[in-house]
Order: sequence, then structure tokens, then C-alpha cells
Amino acid sequence: MLLSYLKIAWKVLMRRKFFTFISLFGVSFTLMILLVVMAMFDHAVGPNAPMKRVDRMLFVNTIRHQMADGHGWMSNLASIHFVDDYVRKMKTPEKVGITTASANATAFTQSKLLPLDMAYTDGSFWQIMDYDFLGGRAFTADEVAQAQHVCIINEATARAYFGRPDVVGQTIEIDLKRYRVAGVVRNVSAAQVYAYADVWVPYTLSPQYFKDDRLEGDFLLVLLAPSAAAVPAVSEEYQQMMKRIPIPRPKEVKAIYSYADPIVPGVTRGILGNEPSLQNDQITKFYVLVGGLALLFMLLPVLNLVNLNVTRILERSGEIGVRKAFGAASIDLVGQFLVENLVLALVGGLLGLGLAAGALALVNEAHPVAYAHFALSWSVFGWGMVLTLLFGLMSGVYPAWKMSRLNPVAALRGGGEQK
Repeated sequence: MLLSYLKIAWKVLMRRKFFTFISLFGVSFTLMILLVVMAMFDHAVGPNAPMKRVDRMLFVNTIRHQMADGHGWMSNLASIHFVDDYVRKMKTPEKVGITTASANATAFTQSKLLPLDMAYTDGSFWQIMDYDFLGGRAFTADEVAQAQHVCIINEATARAYFGRPDVVGQTIEIDLKRYRVAGVVRNVSAAQVYAYADVWVPYTLSPQYFKDDRLEGDFLLVLLAPSAAAVPAVSEEYQQMMKRIPIPRPKEVKAIYSYADPIVPGVTRGILGNEPSLQNDQITKFYVLVGGLALLFMLLPVLNLVNLNVTRILERSGEIGVRKAFGAASIDLVGQFLVENLVLALVGGLLGLGLAAGALALVNEAHPVAYAHFALSWSVFGWGMVLTLLFGLMSGVYPAWKMSRLNPVAALRGGGEQK
């Protein structure tokens, strides 16, 4: 029975090529957009090297000062004083690491100037992240404390400067300063903003390394929880710590706020603003809103298929009347129509997979993001196919029910009158 349905469904779809094309386009294009967007999202915030333990990581992006004179807010990154005197004294994090947003630098070779992105980190940062070392090692806490001129470079920098990747122990000159290469790592995508750079050096060499008691500085914080389950406890202890920090310049600053968030809530908080009134339930509502919009986007081809299917029923009324006149049961007609829709959804899903793979190949070829390589997520494709088949089923229920109620005599006459 099912094999007969499939054969009939395929012949019907091939007989109405324009309808089939419109339906396939809606399904495949929607799935393609979903797969491409999720591939980029997973690439940026998923558990990929060197952020393999991202489910245990929390990030501190800013310290916000609420000004006492009513002139709004002032946002800054953290200082070493803030990190050492407050954050490192927390009990719940397993490790606390620091880094900076990558800044422009220039390496001087014999033939050209090589533009680079440089970041300043501490030793703990390399214990939190899981970089893939091609050679050498990360610099140590002692090398950081002694402000030694050591560095870690990525593979692209090693090849561009030295012509080969095995350069551990060699010297590289950057901004007229010479550094000994302690290690070489695989290239990290610029989409991974907390981990990306071409060159990493000890933070004690940073021009923003101040030893005074200011809270604001130039550093991003990465906290590693003992487990994924302990992440909320780390975030809560961070909030309690913030309440104990004396307000600097109380005549100018009314209050200070800062948050330790997992990567996705942290990005969301940055989009919505780091206001103290922004609570976790509001972030959840934002996710629900975004999810609802995505679901609506997925439902659009379903509504389109419903309209096309109803029109197709009216065009096939003669065929339906003949089959009913020869004793075809309503359930058989409904089953046939639903199988046609599921076949259409399945073919559209496979086309969507092919289109997404092609689109990502074009994006990777264009290199819009340094060192980025976007790949399909098979888990997302699996869920996408489930939704596609579900929507294919949903878009066929009402038209199939309407078809089963057609009066056979009226259908033979070319009408659409129901029983």
C-alpha cells in the first residue's frame, strides 16, 4: 500500500511541475536559511576548539558605572586590580583567566610589513582554553610575572613570518619589540572573540597594565566553573562579590554593575544593554521571542503549502470523483494526499541540505571572517528535517480532510461541493 502511495505521489508531483517547484522552493529555502544561520551560530559560541569547555565558562565583558549626576552610564573593561583583589579571591571558580580584545600590531620582516592582531593574556587563560599546539607550549605564570618577552603565535603568522610552522625558540619582531616564540597553535576563527588573535603575549607587557586601584582597565575575564552544573553558583558568587566592592568616586558614581554570564546570555545582555533591571527572566523572554519569530519563519512555507494544496484539490476534483465512484474510501484518499505532502517535504529537505552546503562553501571560499570555516551541524539538520516533515504533515491535514468530503457526483461535474 505504502509503495503504491509513493509511486502515485511521485507521478502527481511530476505532473504538476510548477506547483512542485513552488512548494520545493519554500521548503528548501527555509531549511537552508535555518542550517546556515545555525552553522554560523554554532561556530561562534559552540563547544569548538579552543573553547571546548564553553559549557563551563563564564565571561565578564564590562563594568558599568551609573553616574550620580544623572548623565547615564559609563562602561569599561576590568583592571588587574579588580581581577586580583576581587575576582581571583572567589571560591567557586576553578580558574580565572584574563585576555584582551585583539589589537592591531605589525611584524617587521625583511620584505614586508605583516599586520597582526595581538592579545594579552595570563597563564591561567591557557589552562582554561584548549588550543591545539603544533609545537611548543603556553607561557607560564612565572614568565608572566617576570614580564618576559615570550609569545605564542598562530600557524598563519608562523608561515607568513618564518615560512614554516616549526619555529619554537625563534625570535619575532613586533612593533619594534622582539619576542621569543614559546609555542605555535592552529589558527583560531575571529568569530571566537574571546579566543582569537594572531599573537598572544603576557598581560604584564600590556600598556594597559596598571598597578593602581582603579576598577576600569583593558581586560576581559574568563571564569571556569568546576562543572556545568556549578555555573549558576559561580554567577551568583560574582554578584555577591560585586555588592562588596566600594564604589569609586562616590560623588561621581552612584552604583557599579557587572555580570559573569555564559557566552550566549552574555552576548544577549550586550545586545539588550547591561542595565541592572535586566534580569534572567527578561533574557529568557528574549529567547522566547526570537524562538517564536524563528517558528513563524518556518510556518510561512506551511501556510503557503496549505493554500497551494487547497487549489490543487479543486484542480483534481474530477480524479477524486472517479476514485470515489469506484469505491475508494476517504481514508485511502487522505492517506495518499498526506504521503504526497511528506514526499514533497522530504525532497525539499534534502534540497535544503544541498543548498546549505553550497551556501556555506561559498561563504568559506569568500573568507568573510579570518580563519573561519563554517560547517553543517548534523544535529540541526536532523531537527530541521523533523520539523520539515512535521510541517509537511500539518500542511496536508486540512486539504486532505477537505478532499475526503468532496461529493463524488459534484466532483465528477468539476465542482468542489462538499458532502
